[in-house]
Amino acid sequence: MTTPLPRDTLVDTLAARLRDDILSGRYPPGSYLPPERELATAYQVTRTSVKHALVRLGQAGLVETRHGVGTRVRDYERLGGPELLPMLVGTAGPEWAAEIFQVRREVGAQVAATAAAHAGPEHRDRLRALAGELRAAPDADTAQLAECEIHRVIAAATGNRVYGFLVNALLNAYLAVRERFAGAFTDPPGAADRIAPLVAALCAGDAVRAREAADAYYAETESLMLGRADEQQPPHDVQ
Repeated sequence: MTTPLPRDTLVDTLAARLRDDILSGRYPPGSYLPPERELATAYQVTRTSVKHALVRLGQAGLVETRHGVGTRVRDYERLGGPELLPMLVGTAGPEWAAEIFQVRREVGAQVAATAAAHAGPEHRDRLRALAGELRAAPDADTAQLAECEIHRVIAAATGNRVYGFLVNALLNAYLAVRERFAGAFTDPPGAADRIAPLVAALCAGDAVRAREAADAYYAETESLMLGRADEQQPPHDVQ
């Protein structure tokens, strides 16, 4: 029998469990979830809790409910947006990691080039300050967060809010499982050295050099993060 859910976060936990069942393939796109009565019995909750959980899944774009018909799983890969990435990474991370890192590398290089051409003094000052915070970080966690903030500032420096949203989507997916990649930041000065050429190119306003530095940085960190993540994480089993 399904393990009873904690009462203090009943709807949250139920929605998360159903979400994971959908994203892991237990309920594939186009299929219908069991009737609310069956879900309530399986998870030992009330039908009201099930209704609230399904509303949340609908708001996330994972399901659609039709009165008298049932709740069907949407084709989220065709219809979904980047807001689904943190959910997908949290549920089936290894299956999405390579694709996310590819987009991170390709989008990041373009963002860096645009930022170098448009960054103002406030962006350059902030980048230098964050680079200093990264180098002086007391631990891997602090260094990791400082590096993420550098990318947000680079996106802001482009002057294009859509780039900002794209970078936020990638960072949100990354932050959802960032503990898997903390090994890349155990040496904060080393992490600062890796990103220093990118920061220098941005602060110099050199778009060509910024693109090249970004491409090199993302490729290096991708190899480092995925290599260490593979060493530290057990294989993901879809139930």
